Amino acid sequence: MPRPKTVLLAVLTVLLAVLAFRFIRSGGREDIRPAEDVGAPASGLSEAEARNLPRRTVTVFFARENDDRLVGEKREIPADGVPDREARAILDELLRGSLEGNLSPLPPGTKLEQVFVAKNGTAYVDFSRDLVARHPSGTSAETATIFAVVNSLTANLASVKNVLILVDGEERETLSGHLRLNRPLLPNMGLIAKN
Repeated sequence: MPRPKTVLLAVLTVLLAVLAFRFIRSGGREDIRPAEDVGAPASGLSEAEARNLPRRTVTVFFARENDDRLVGEKREIPADGVPDREARAILDELLRGSLEGNLSPLPPGTKLEQVFVAKNGTAYVDFSRDLVARHPSGTSAETATIFAVVNSLTANLASVKNVLILVDGEERETLSGHLRLNRPLLPNMGLIAKN
């Protein structure tokens, strides 16, 4: 027969896991910005606050047209040292699209719903369902989409070690049938073009 302390510990562990999932899935939804505001400052900062912050250069990865490689483009983001906000600013730049003629790895209309960087180094990134509904099929397109997100975050934020991509607040088995998404993904810097 299980001891009362063991049962209580098991119940508290399950409750904590449920609360953490609900927080990640729905917490902070009032900070969501519409797609038209992609150029606006990172969530939680007014435009005046963002203008007064120091800026830092980050590298955001896009798909190269003639092969399966990712290429980096330099962007400036507000640097306030808050991982969630800096992650959002990096992904906003990715959603803005290439300024150098490269291909956007994210389908048109895709919105960034939520970003949360956990203390264990996992970034939880929640996109709108357009990420799936408008995604072109194929292994190359799916690889470019996933690793443009993962590499852009891990290359620029020391606090991010891996990324779990969610769609409409939920985990998915795959994006379009090729790469598993139901676990945090490590960066794949081997996809980045050398020149």
